[in-house]
Amino acid sequence: MERGVFPVRCGYPCPVLTVLLFIVGVLIMVIGLAVSIALHEVGHLVPAKRFGVKVGQYMIGFGPTILSRKRGETEYGVKAIPLGGYISMSGMFPPAKKGEAARTASTGFFQTLVQDARTASAETIDEGDEARTFYRLPVYKRIIIMLGGPVMNLLIAIVLFGVVLCGFGVAQSSTTVGLVNECVLPAGSTETSCPTDATPAPAFAAGMQNGDRIVSIDGTTMSDGDQVSAVLRDSAGTTLDVVVERDGAEQTLEVTPTLSERYVVDDSTGQIEENADGSPKTQDVGFVGIGFASETVQQPVTAVLPAVWNNVTHVVDLIIHLPQRLVGVAQAAFGGGERDANGPVSVVGVGRMAGEIVSLDSVPIVDRAAYVVNLVGSLNVALFVFNLIPLMPLDGGHVAGALIEAVRRGFATLFRRPDPGPVDTAKVIPLTFAVVILLGGMSALLIYADIVNPIDLFG
Repeated sequence: MERGVFPVRCGYPCPVLTVLLFIVGVLIMVIGLAVSIALHEVGHLVPAKRFGVKVGQYMIGFGPTILSRKRGETEYGVKAIPLGGYISMSGMFPPAKKGEAARTASTGFFQTLVQDARTASAETIDEGDEARTFYRLPVYKRIIIMLGGPVMNLLIAIVLFGVVLCGFGVAQSSTTVGLVNECVLPAGSTETSCPTDATPAPAFAAGMQNGDRIVSIDGTTMSDGDQVSAVLRDSAGTTLDVVVERDGAEQTLEVTPTLSERYVVDDSTGQIEENADGSPKTQDVGFVGIGFASETVQQPVTAVLPAVWNNVTHVVDLIIHLPQRLVGVAQAAFGGGERDANGPVSVVGVGRMAGEIVSLDSVPIVDRAAYVVNLVGSLNVALFVFNLIPLMPLDGGHVAGALIEAVRRGFATLFRRPDPGPVDTAKVIPLTFAVVILLGGMSALLIYADIVNPIDLFG
């Protein structure tokens, strides 16, 4: 053996390899987030330059600059904290209108913020470049620039969801029988074997076996396990002709689903639904006692946009109920309760999820790759929706300001009044300050929760 070279031997799963794979998963998410942010800013940069706005900086991250390079009039660089990015456009805020009082020593804190924002904006305007400012652009051009970032995230999400759905495929219930119960047990039963007086399960009694592929029921071709289950649930007491393929040959079995009480499961979460008193919700359905094997099926292109839309609606619902969700996060972080698997997470939590999945030896590599790609796609959906919130400093806040200006100028034209000029978005800087503090507090809470009480993916 060469001096200084030691072979690594460990049991399965190897702890060292697991840690390395976890780190790889985290790094993939960091890179995915950085690329998503970079492309988001490109979505702003390209139309801004196209419309002639002077762009002084294009930066990924915040804080001290790690490296940068100036090309033309724009400095491109990377900063130390990779939690966002920005482009610095000339003249983001219009100057104060004539007659407005200048800042004095006795000016309040918020007025100081407003004036400082205007001053900083004015300093980005070089002599002779007054016409190249953001605030002088027509409303529709400003909206295009500000929507460019979120739209870029949406496009990234569509591409990544397309890769997952059409490339990797989605695990779904097949028509192949993977489990045949010997008897009928009541909902919630903890029995591991059939009692001597138990009623035989209809499928077992009819001679169905593991590995049988259900071809049709009463002449209707079955395409997946969900379709089979739906037919069986609605056919209690009815004898059905079930055609199965076994060892390459088809045969017909007569199966009569029995009426049985089963738990009601939420299709979106997979959790058992509860009644108002907290007890499990049940319903009487047809039952034959079979389970289906899952298979990965590539989806058509037409499935991509609906999947993205479902993700968008989920994020919107999450934001609408964010206050109560954050209360739940705080209770879990400081009280030790269980985290909501569908609740908000920080970038730390997302990275941790990716690391856990990538390091999971029991899951095929292809499935792990699909999960990570899907996670980055979902992250871009979140960036898309979040940036559309009509509050400064988010992109939606600038869009809202432009739309208000369009309405004001429209009414001025309609009633033949003087042009009111651009909306002074600098006046909402105090609100921006408050939003930044709230976002910072929310991020700190989520990061803390994701460290001390992370979401359990396998609970």
